[in-house]
Amino acid sequence: MSTSTTASVSTHILDTSVGRPAEGVAVHLAARPGADADWQALGGSATDADGRCKDLPALPEGTTHVRLDFETETYFAKKQAAAQQDAPALRDSENGRPVFFPEVTITFAVVPGEHYHVPLLLNPFGYSVYRGS
Repeated sequence: MSTSTTASVSTHILDTSVGRPAEGVAVHLAARPGADADWQALGGSATDADGRCKDLPALPEGTTHVRLDFETETYFAKKQAAAQQDAPALRDSENGRPVFFPEVTITFAVVPGEHYHVPLLLNPFGYSVYRGS
């Protein structure tokens, strides 16, 4: 929750290749108090069945920049393994193919007192983000 001296952040992930939330994606949060400052890792969470991270850490006072790191490789690897079980004929053609986006990093500026909801729309070969509400 944001206060007059801090900002707050939330996120969720929608897998647009299946039109469903992306469950189990690790998300890490970092912040810094200026463009030239070092990043401070604040912790992380993982998306729930609704694709949401409801327990991201609070931002420290003075935060001006935020970074969300989404670990997408494990999510896509699990999804690929499940697809191979369902369709054995795909096993040979898909086996060993690397994940195109093993991680997605989003960096954005914040101001005190504002809440920033940053959804990630994800598919195996592309992604998009925006400031939600």
